[in-house]
Amino acid sequence: MRRLAFAAVGVAVSLTLSGPAFTATADPTPSPAAPRASSAASVDKIVKITPTRSAIFVNSPAMNRVVQVQVLHPAGGAARPSLYLLDGVSAGAESDFRESTWTQKTDVVQFFADKKVNVVLPVGGTASYYTDWHLPDPTLGVNKWETFLADELPPIIDAQFSGNGTNAVAGVSMGAMGAANLMTRHPHLYRGLAAYSGCLDNTQPTSRDSVRGTVAFKGGNPANMWGPDFDPAWAAHDPTVNAEALRGKQVYISTGNGLPGPYEMATGGDLASTIAVGGPLEAAANLCTQTFQQRLNALAIPATFVYRNSGTHSWPYWQDELRTSWPVLRGALGI
Repeated sequence: MRRLAFAAVGVAVSLTLSGPAFTATADPTPSPAAPRASSAASVDKIVKITPTRSAIFVNSPAMNRVVQVQVLHPAGGAARPSLYLLDGVSAGAESDFRESTWTQKTDVVQFFADKKVNVVLPVGGTASYYTDWHLPDPTLGVNKWETFLADELPPIIDAQFSGNGTNAVAGVSMGAMGAANLMTRHPHLYRGLAAYSGCLDNTQPTSRDSVRGTVAFKGGNPANMWGPDFDPAWAAHDPTVNAEALRGKQVYISTGNGLPGPYEMATGGDLASTIAVGGPLEAAANLCTQTFQQRLNALAIPATFVYRNSGTHSWPYWQDELRTSWPVLRGALGI
């Protein structure tokens, strides 16, 4: 028996893990989500922030509101693929939803400045797992992120930013699970997946408890998302159960191990709090990643797994991982 702590950035949920690394609780290869009918989503406005960065505001029928998405895009009108890049638990809340945490905490703008790809950064989605919730939540509101990201947004991105219909999706922590679910539920839409420091497993009760803890940390009611344990939505949103959908895709999964690394040791770093929170979270992500790798190995699905020999659950490491994973994503995108 081993102790496990996992959630997204800023909260640790203490769990007890026992039993096999993977026990399927449903048909191990259920059908992915079927493409839904095209929506009436429309562009409210586009604000050009710089010549290669824009904020597009989308009228979303699913979300029943205008949703901001920021797009990093090359100059010119040549057709190019798109990388959807998902956030962690706070999802930009530190900036009152004016931008993604990726653009606040990393050099993503500079890194993609010379690359022929659209980088699509949803703004908002705190503790939502980027999924369609069963019910509106009194604190977190209406969450129909899967419908928005998989159905409503892609045709708008392609039309407004010269997208060529080739997509990949990546995410960090909570967003890693969100990205993996989008990929396994909509394999027709994405060719590549990168997941950084995520727990891509809802099979074990302890993993489900970590998801609930992440939602509750931001004041949401987890029952409003996928319901109680017996609800089939849990298996339907389990990348470990639905891993067969990754066959033929480009996949990159990475994690640290929770031990202090170069960024914790740097001058001026908040070593104590980073280790106290980020260490246990990353150790838990490491265990979940091992479970997910065992599942892919059993299915003989190739993927790149990277286990760093140090590092906590924090943005400097995810900035590095985005760079390290870029060759895999670039290959998936065909550039």
